Amino acid sequence: MLAADPLEGKNMSFELTQQEGEFLVKLARHTVENYLETGKINKPPKDTPQKLFEKCGVFVTINTQHGNERELRGCIGYPYPTNPLVEAVINSAINASTQDPRFEPITLEELDNVVFEVSVLTPPEQVKTSNPKEYVKSIKVGEDGLIIERGYHKGLLLPQVPIEWGWQEEEFLCQCCMKAGLPPDSWLTKDTKIYKFRAIIFNEESPGGPIKRLSLQKQA
Repeated sequence: MLAADPLEGKNMSFELTQQEGEFLVKLARHTVENYLETGKINKPPKDTPQKLFEKCGVFVTINTQHGNERELRGCIGYPYPTNPLVEAVINSAINASTQDPRFEPITLEELDNVVFEVSVLTPPEQVKTSNPKEYVKSIKVGEDGLIIERGYHKGLLLPQVPIEWGWQEEEFLCQCCMKAGLPPDSWLTKDTKIYKFRAIIFNEESPGGPIKRLSLQKQA
């Protein structure tokens, strides 16, 4: 699920420390736990680092852990930097756990079997070319996420998705078109807009366990 309208603009030289990444992932888990227990939405904690009030796009992903395998349980966020990061994580965590239309809401009992992942996004940048076939050379699996738009159709895939599925650039474009509800070759039509972005990704290694920064390059 996407939120907000495109905001094209400056490049973001934004970085997160290990402690800040851990803070955001723990915040996502604690927010969902509190919401499922009380129905109340957390406010940003008093010890939130000031940097985390900067406006950033972010997605919260929840996966069910089956041994070494993970299965998507919910993923919702803000592709554009329209909200303070800490608030966007809180809202995205609740929406990913209860409002993802692909899944039933998560139950409190499930929290011991799911892992949380937070992806902080750079502002999407439109990929421009006179020949749509050149899009394949303009994006890079292992670095870029994609947004594809045509008319009222819009689809987003995070940078980690093609790594997880073993897609190359052309398949990545096709799959993002299908995510937008379009035919897979729609990226070749001139009225289709393609945006790319990058992400700083932190996730739990096990439910409620240690948190690490995900390196896509090591998997690519």
